[in-house]
Amino acid sequence: MFWHVWHRASLCPQLQQVVLATDDGRIAEAAHALDVPYVMTRSDHPSGTDRVFEAATLLQLDEDAVVVNIQGDEPALEPRMLSELVRPFAEDAAVQVTTLARAISPQQAACPDVVKVVCTAGGDALYFSRAAIPYCRDGQSGAPCMGHVGLYAFRYQALRRFTQLEQSVLERTEKLEQLRLLENNIPIRVVETAYRTHGVDRPGDIDVIINMIRENEG
Repeated sequence: MFWHVWHRASLCPQLQQVVLATDDGRIAEAAHALDVPYVMTRSDHPSGTDRVFEAATLLQLDEDAVVVNIQGDEPALEPRMLSELVRPFAEDAAVQVTTLARAISPQQAACPDVVKVVCTAGGDALYFSRAAIPYCRDGQSGAPCMGHVGLYAFRYQALRRFTQLEQSVLERTEKLEQLRLLENNIPIRVVETAYRTHGVDRPGDIDVIINMIRENEG
């Protein structure tokens, strides 16, 4: 699975290198056998973002580097999503963190497993929630529901800052680590995407992923 993620991410022309971060020796051995670059990280990280920062430190990245956090369970990743994710850094020097979102149906918005996001007029996140936001009080058509896509890019300094902060109240309540940034006044630029991705969360997802990979390769 991680080979597909690495391969798809490597097709993004804006990324200079793609490296697997793991604390599992079995995964490291498999990565070595598949010629996937990797770094070994600690096993006690409270979040995936903390692991990404350790990996970035081990790789001795420049202070002005942009670091992209890609989950290892996204083997059907669309490389153009990564291009969309990092584009704001080239357009606006003030951007510190970016993520993606896409329009979803009201039915999808009602599911707590689908994280929703609402944004300012300028495109920065106001809030992320497992609840359906915005809530349409009169039942009529209102603002579209946007589902969060769990890809992030950070300026190196913002990534370091995240790891220095304590878990926030809203983060613990919603179980969403990105709320730590918002509660500490670190803006997240949200880029709308039309592309879809599908993670492997349960065995039944494997057949879906295989079909998506075959469609992409076709």
